[in-house]
Amino acid sequence: MGGREGVSSRVRLGYLQPPAGGERNTKDCLSRVCSSSAPPEERELRVPLRSRTPALGSGSMLGLPGRRLPSAEFLLLLPFLLLLLLLLLLPAAPAPHRAAYKPVIVVHGLFDSSYSFRHLLEYINETHPGTAVTVLDLFDGRESLRPLWEQVQGFREAVAPIMAKALQGVHLICYSQGGLVCRALLSVMDEHNVDSFISLSSPQMGQYGDTNYLKWLFPTSMRSNLYRICYSPWGQEFSICNYWHDPHHDDLYLNASSFLALINGERDHPNATAWRKNFLRLGRLVLIGGPDDGVITPWQSSFFGFYDANETVLEMEKQLVYLRDSFGLKTLLARGAIVRCPMAGISHTAWHSNRTLYETCIEPWLS
Repeated sequence: MGGREGVSSRVRLGYLQPPAGGERNTKDCLSRVCSSSAPPEERELRVPLRSRTPALGSGSMLGLPGRRLPSAEFLLLLPFLLLLLLLLLLPAAPAPHRAAYKPVIVVHGLFDSSYSFRHLLEYINETHPGTAVTVLDLFDGRESLRPLWEQVQGFREAVAPIMAKALQGVHLICYSQGGLVCRALLSVMDEHNVDSFISLSSPQMGQYGDTNYLKWLFPTSMRSNLYRICYSPWGQEFSICNYWHDPHHDDLYLNASSFLALINGERDHPNATAWRKNFLRLGRLVLIGGPDDGVITPWQSSFFGFYDANETVLEMEKQLVYLRDSFGLKTLLARGAIVRCPMAGISHTAWHSNRTLYETCIEPWLS
């Protein structure tokens, strides 16, 4: 369509009026117009500007009177015009396909809410635009003191639909107490599809330290005698007691702990084999923590290290849960699926808002 209009315009501009006074030059005229018998009105017809050199495609040269063939210039342009027309008619090529980022699910910690993770959400949206990020708004504030198994059930109901829609899998970012909730989810969910479980300053081997949280919750108790409360039936109704781990009363811990001792496989229970199998569905375990945390005690608990009876910290590889591979930790490490990312200079409440920490320890694993 565009090519035909262009040629027509060119033809119109290529004609001149005959010289004034009716003078004619047969070399500058079409044979019919310049004949002496042609009426004056016909002599006013315009003639080709370049008609002094007979066109290669003129009809008169081929014995086709009254019919004019395309000019040589048009014949040269014809292939390009056809190509242009073909390109215009073809459907537009699709944009290069980039695989979508996996959805990210964020689980908060003790006394937290979804608002605490606004900076983390901003970082993910900036570096991985289009990522579906869900910060679960469950068990906020004081509700986070509810028993952890109750919280696990609530979070399970929330994450299951997200996982079901994410055929390529999801990532979990779980902070502080939320890291224990997430590890329990990985144990009890038979068909979870978690690619990366990012444990952000979480007491994975338990807590044994005087913190502001403890002083607020149990103002008359010190860590040395808190076991009397936490290892009682009513004490286990508080989330923080579900992972209180007193290295000086290990037998009481194993018998009374209704949560941590079970997900660690430290106490026999009928679901131990199935939970271990479920946990090993995990693609990657990313452990994050640091010596300046100020809350997780010992801070090495974020990396599955913990005190012995003398309060000497033993690293993960020396813990019984690792040596016995009771829930799959040793198997994960053997297949290269554990990443440890310690970082100094970050306090407990700043882990999810520190940009350097995000770029170093979190962003690389959000595929």
